[in-house]
Amino acid sequence: MITASIVTYNDHLLDIEAILRSIIASPIRKVWIIDHSDEVTTLREELQQYMQRDKDLKEHISRGFQIEYLHEENTGYGRGNNRAIRLAMEEDSHYHLVVNPDVWFASDVIPTIWKYMEENPDVGQIMPKILFLDGKIQPLAKLLATPMDLICRILLPEWMIKQRNNKYELLHSGYDKIMNAPCLSGCFMFFRVSTLKEVGLFDERFFMYGEDFDLTRRIHRHYKTLFFPMVNVYHKFSRGSYHSLRLFMVHMASMVKYFNKWGWIYDAERRKFNRQILKDIKTANQQD
Repeated sequence: MITASIVTYNDHLLDIEAILRSIIASPIRKVWIIDHSDEVTTLREELQQYMQRDKDLKEHISRGFQIEYLHEENTGYGRGNNRAIRLAMEEDSHYHLVVNPDVWFASDVIPTIWKYMEENPDVGQIMPKILFLDGKIQPLAKLLATPMDLICRILLPEWMIKQRNNKYELLHSGYDKIMNAPCLSGCFMFFRVSTLKEVGLFDERFFMYGEDFDLTRRIHRHYKTLFFPMVNVYHKFSRGSYHSLRLFMVHMASMVKYFNKWGWIYDAERRKFNRQILKDIKTANQQD
């Protein structure tokens, strides 16, 4: 069984219809929509009308597909997804997709990833190739960040940190080969549920930002966490913390929590994981 969760905030059906249609066209059997809007929005009513009028969705529901809407206080992105993951565990789900509302994908994406993970039990998490709307690659498989990586990205112009940033974002890999990367984006996280039972769920101390880095890193200790370019998804990628002072402060608070947890200067595991992925990329490039 494959399940999914989408955490929304002040979204309407129009904002999430593309990801819902992607899920409907996939083998996912149930999706939880966790609505963190400050007040109950029209999303619940819009979803009810959508389930009644949309022919494809009605047919899919008749075959056992479920949408469950849950409205709750906004206590953080990770905590919202954790609620859905715990419910998925209760329903004996084998794989769970955490996905942003502004993502959509073709019908072959989930079956391809699912098949690969069935054939490779050492893989705990997969992120496919993520594309901008114009088809360009979003470099969202990364090294584990140092404080300097993030400080430079925030404070310095892009031309000054291009070389450092290219290394951090693993751009020399070409993004055309499978990579066992220690840091994957939270916009599309396809998990083996048994892995989450072993390593734990999202750390709920992170309100938003950083929880994806933290969880992927914990999984990477025991399983492969793969960038998987055999399929791709589209992501609008608004980078809200670059345009909102409030979100920027939330982002900074999360990064402080992250480095307090894992280490600011001394982080032997970070050094080990980063050296390994850079070595893997160098070997793969030499073989081409």
